[in-house]
This record gives sequence, C-alpha cells and structure tokens, in this order.
Amino acid sequence: MATENIFMNDQKERDLQRIAEFRLLDDDFMTRVFDGALEETAHVLSIILGFRVTVLEVRTQYHMKSLSGRSARLDIYAKDGNNRRFNVEIQRSDKGAGVKRARFNSSLIDANLLNAGTKDYPLPEVYVIFITENDVMGAGLGLYHIERKILELDELFDDGEHIIYVNAQLDDDSELGRLMHDFRCKKADDMYNHDLAEKVRFFKETEKGVQVMCKLMEDMRNEAEAKGRAEGRAEQSAIFYRNCLAHGMSEEEARALSNFSADFDVQSALQTV
Repeated sequence: MATENIFMNDQKERDLQRIAEFRLLDDDFMTRVFDGALEETAHVLSIILGFRVTVLEVRTQYHMKSLSGRSARLDIYAKDGNNRRFNVEIQRSDKGAGVKRARFNSSLIDANLLNAGTKDYPLPEVYVIFITENDVMGAGLGLYHIERKILELDELFDDGEHIIYVNAQLDDDSELGRLMHDFRCKKADDMYNHDLAEKVRFFKETEKGVQVMCKLMEDMRNEAEAKGRAEGRAEQSAIFYRNCLAHGMSEEEARALSNFSADFDVQSALQTV
C-alpha cells in the first residue's frame, strides 16, 4: 500500500508539473479553456477574422462523422448569430496542418449541415482556421487566407468556404500579435487579455481547475492504454487474416474468420505488421 501511495504521489507531481507547462497551443489544454467559453471564443475569432463575431454556441473536441464512416474530432466548433460556422484547430505539428486536412474538415462540416433529401444547398459560411506553432506557409506572415477563385476572371468564387492559417510565431504589438503571445504563455500573469488569463488561471492555479486537468490527464492515459490494447488485437487479427489468405482462402472468408468489423480497414492494419 505504501508503494502504491508513493507511485500515486509521483504521478500527481508529474501531472502538476505538466499542467504548469501547458499553453493554449496545447490542444488538450486549449479545448478545456474554450469549452463553453462564448466571449473568449468570440474574442479569438474577431481578431483573426477582422470583424466582430458574436458566438452563440461553442463545443470542443466535437466529433463529426462522414458518410464513409470516417470521423474527425474538431478542437473548437462554434456558431455565431449569423449562422456562420467556425472550426478552430491547434496544430503544433506541421504535418497535422496539411492542406488536405483543411479541405476534409470543411467538407465534413458541410455534409453534417445538410439534411437528407434536401433539394437545395442551404449552406452557411464556414471558416476553418488552423493556428499553427510554426509558420507552415513559410512566408513570414501572420495570416494566410485561402479562397477559391475564378482564374480567368481573377475573381473570388464566393462559395462561402474560407480557410485561414494563423502563424503563432507572430510577435509584434498588433492585436493578432498579442493574441498569439497569449497562446504561447505558460503563466496567466504574462497574458494580455484579462478574460483568457482568468480562464487559464482557473485551470492552473485553483484547486477545482487543477482537479479537472488531473482528471483529464488520467482519462488520456486510460484512453491511450485502451487504444494500445485495441491496436494489439487488430495487429493479431491482421496477421491471422494474412495467414488465411496464404492458405488459399478468399478475402471474404479470411475477413469473417478474423472477426473484422464491416468498416475495418484491413490494408491499413496489414501495413503495421
């Protein structure tokens, strides 16, 4: 029992140290700060977009499914008073901010907004915003706006889809520069925006907020362990499937014997073994 208590205390100390290092550029922390935070989300969107946004609804870690069954977990998904939709993603890895990811997120939002059987396309304006730790576009700008164009006319296509990349390295005295400074801060006292600072302070410096973050990290560890066990089972099934094929079985027979679900990606599983 004494050994178990020592382990638990060591784990809690590691969790507290990790909480102290969190920034808004860490998506797990950021999504806690912005969950249900209408004013704070409106503040971020208004500075990035350059016009006043009144947020009516905001959800974090929001799951969306496509017709193919592939889903995505949106860091922030918000709706404003003009029925516009906003997806904000934090990306510390350049790979996670690829152009196809932006396209997928935008199409996923569109698909989830359309009702089955509708004869028209009552789609609102959609903004997909990537806040990236590095300048993934490499031009030294703070903002990069991606829009469709009619090339022959040099005019915007104006289909209501907007993709924006925000360079979190921006370090100047502009509104956007100050916002990115706040996203890089570890301490609430160092932040410019009072409301954002108070949200950060709650999760880092109050007993209740720290408990929420410790519970989050415990859930993340449990999820990672469960995922590891599931991947191990999938790997074994993939090996069995491959052996079935080697012994002359059809793909349908091998799949049935391997207990794969209908939407299981066999080829991807085979690439890991």
